[in-house]
Amino acid sequence: MQTAATIFLCVFAVFANAQRSDYQRYIERYAALAVDQMHRHKIPASITLAQGLLESGAGKGDLARRANNHFGIKVGGSWTGPYILKDDDARNEKFRVYGSVKESYEDHSLFLKKPRYASLFNLKMTDYKGWAHGLKRCGYATNPRYAYSLIDIIERYNLHHYDKIKHGHKPKHGEAAADAVPAISDEIARLRECNGVLYVIAVEGDTYASLAKKYKTREKRLRRYNDDDRTREPQPGAPVFLEQKKRKASRKHPSKTHVVQAGQSMHSISQTYAIRLDRLYKLNQCAPDYVPRPGDVLKIR
Repeated sequence: MQTAATIFLCVFAVFANAQRSDYQRYIERYAALAVDQMHRHKIPASITLAQGLLESGAGKGDLARRANNHFGIKVGGSWTGPYILKDDDARNEKFRVYGSVKESYEDHSLFLKKPRYASLFNLKMTDYKGWAHGLKRCGYATNPRYAYSLIDIIERYNLHHYDKIKHGHKPKHGEAAADAVPAISDEIARLRECNGVLYVIAVEGDTYASLAKKYKTREKRLRRYNDDDRTREPQPGAPVFLEQKKRKASRKHPSKTHVVQAGQSMHSISQTYAIRLDRLYKLNQCAPDYVPRPGDVLKIR
């Protein structure tokens, strides 16, 4: 999809258990910081976030709390700054202490630019699996399951969407560039996902033109994605898809069919499941003038 590379991506669902809640809060707090690092150092944001989550225990670990060290980086090399002692592979190993989490993220990026990790930068920015296995192969961690742990976190929390963001961050007025931490913008906060397709919920005042401008795409493209002609505008509360919808509903959906409810149309049903309208007609072998009635059963995959 052409717009997938230009859109601010992904808001995550509210999770029930405590660990997921901690992970969610960490992602919301530091995602933009990881994206900022990606733009400047060419390291996938998904990898940075996953490593931060794993190494810091979602910011709750001892190193994160005492030293702002979110990546478990030890003193070594040319480090001349402060450190704390902590048992790891050996007793009383020295770990770097940072003045802020942003310093930790920056140092992590610089750490990965050492010659031993040079091969990683030959990989595509979207190849998070390659990066994860490459980090393990290059000796970043001793845990034999390290790569799989990163991949699991990335896929569970859809972190790979952040790798597609191409927007740079500019510090807010009055912030010092060295201290500014990018904030998650309203554009990101509005985003949702259905059937693997990004969308926003329209609010009062939204038009296809205004949304196209906000999400760096074309009005004509948005209308096509949402099977709308030039005479209609999105209604408040309705989904507006920012990418092309799919040919059928996700296999993760518990049912292969949809029972039509009062007031539903083929268009509204296609929007509900992020299915292209023409494919919904074809799946059900419907005539172009077919109007669904309450109780009708339609295939969605």
